[in-house]
Amino acid sequence: MEYRTLGKTGLKVSALGFGGSEIGHGADEQTVDRLLGSALDAGLNLIDTAACYGRSEELIGQAVAHRRSDFVLFSKCGHASGLPTPDWDPKTIEASIDRSLQRLKTDVIDVMQLHSCGVEILQQGDVIEVLQKAKEAGKIRFMGYSGDREAAKYAVESGVFDTLQTSINIADQSVLDEVLPLAAERGMGIIAKRPVANVAWQYDTTPSNNYYVEYWKRLKQLDFEFTRGPVADAVGTALRFTISTPGVTTAIVGTTSPGRWQQNANYVDAGPLDKEVYDAIRNRWREVASADWVGQT
Repeated sequence: MEYRTLGKTGLKVSALGFGGSEIGHGADEQTVDRLLGSALDAGLNLIDTAACYGRSEELIGQAVAHRRSDFVLFSKCGHASGLPTPDWDPKTIEASIDRSLQRLKTDVIDVMQLHSCGVEILQQGDVIEVLQKAKEAGKIRFMGYSGDREAAKYAVESGVFDTLQTSINIADQSVLDEVLPLAAERGMGIIAKRPVANVAWQYDTTPSNNYYVEYWKRLKQLDFEFTRGPVADAVGTALRFTISTPGVTTAIVGTTSPGRWQQNANYVDAGPLDKEVYDAIRNRWREVASADWVGQT
């Protein structure tokens, strides 16, 4: 597994990270034990989760807290997710950080990210102050923002965040020309979410999952030649496109299947996408994408 430096944090992270959203909604403890144990054994050293991902934090804590020195840990905050105070209230964020520490069975979270709040919340400043105080108290090591569109750009320009997690894939390239270069200038680590575009091209008709629909519509118009071939090969190309994008440190992939995790790791181990293939994907986007094809949260 390839390891990269996460910008100015100096953290060494695997090019493929584990996303904890899917396991939070229905996975059992035994499955998560096998999944995370095998991933860590294979060289993955980055786990990303969030307070609002169901039981994700608890399952991760139960499964791998005893191996805490083996991985870098990210979480996200902002949504009340059972707390009595409103979303984005500073008290909510403070309590959420403490709850995440308890659930994950750790003394410190390496990167705590504000979870997809809008520009207006960021501009208020009080949510950022909560993260700064948590950092001063040793509860978190670095501050990140997870989100898209105008808020992602604002978060980069603010200069207060160490990392940016944002959507980057074959159907979501809007940040590549402007936001990523700005982030690179500021030494930010970039975490790509939705790196295989939910494999939305595989559906012949509109997907029943609304989360996939926008990418499905875009991919119908983009009509990449490689997406007409075997799904497994196309997934490899799509993932390697994201990993090969300049400025991207790591790509977060969620799954409840140990076998699928290993398959994704094999794609990453194949190395960067050939320049000719990468450039063809970028050029097709420039030819087809409309102005409203913005980042999808």
